[in-house]
Amino acid sequence: MGALANYPSLRDQCVFITGGATGIGAALVKAFAQQGAKVAFVDVDADSANNLIAVLEAESLTQLWFQEVDVTDSDALQKTIENADGALGPLNILINNAANDMRQAPADVTTKSWRDCMAINLDAAFFAAQAAARLMRERDGGSIINFSSINALLGPGNMPGYVTAKAGVVGLTKALARDYGSDKVRVNAILPGWVATERQLQSWLTPDEEANWMQQVALQTRLMPEDVANLALFLAATDSKMITGQSFIIDAGRT
Repeated sequence: MGALANYPSLRDQCVFITGGATGIGAALVKAFAQQGAKVAFVDVDADSANNLIAVLEAESLTQLWFQEVDVTDSDALQKTIENADGALGPLNILINNAANDMRQAPADVTTKSWRDCMAINLDAAFFAAQAAARLMRERDGGSIINFSSINALLGPGNMPGYVTAKAGVVGLTKALARDYGSDKVRVNAILPGWVATERQLQSWLTPDEEANWMQQVALQTRLMPEDVANLALFLAATDSKMITGQSFIIDAGRT
């Protein structure tokens, strides 16, 4: 394979990423930093975030800003977005990546566990978008990228809250694309398949499960966090300036 794309329109742009310390989030942080963007990110895992920053700074990628934030605290999340805008801004790009895909049988769902699931997988995306759009409309627009999942389409077992929330993200993306279009703010969604992150490999993507997955995909190669980050780069860049309200599946042909 040849060299990957470079997007001049991303250089010196300010991007805010939720859940950026590990997995897909860490790949997003690195990918945007490599494009010369100014990257602000939040996570509850400060140790992993600081390790990531150290690795990237060793690669001379230095325009990084991190805050330890629980995205389910909507007020703190919105305030942090405003702070990032002040530190690195103007804010141009928001990526709502933070999520929790823990399994739970329907009979075991409680009122609290349901609300907790919505808080991280759906509510945080809305309140982050609300704060970001308020800043973006004062400038020349921007790009918001929400993370859904192919699970919203497939409906696997023992994930009723997660599947519902990720389906909600698709609806949210459509709604906000319409509402924010007049402010030149684009809103799109990415629906990844089973990405081989460290967490997935440790918790769910066992050798047997991976063998079963490979029988169901068209491209029998692991889907990596970097593959997903490459799609986000395109949706953030001006190359996609007329794309909004859309959901992009990246799953090696599973769906």
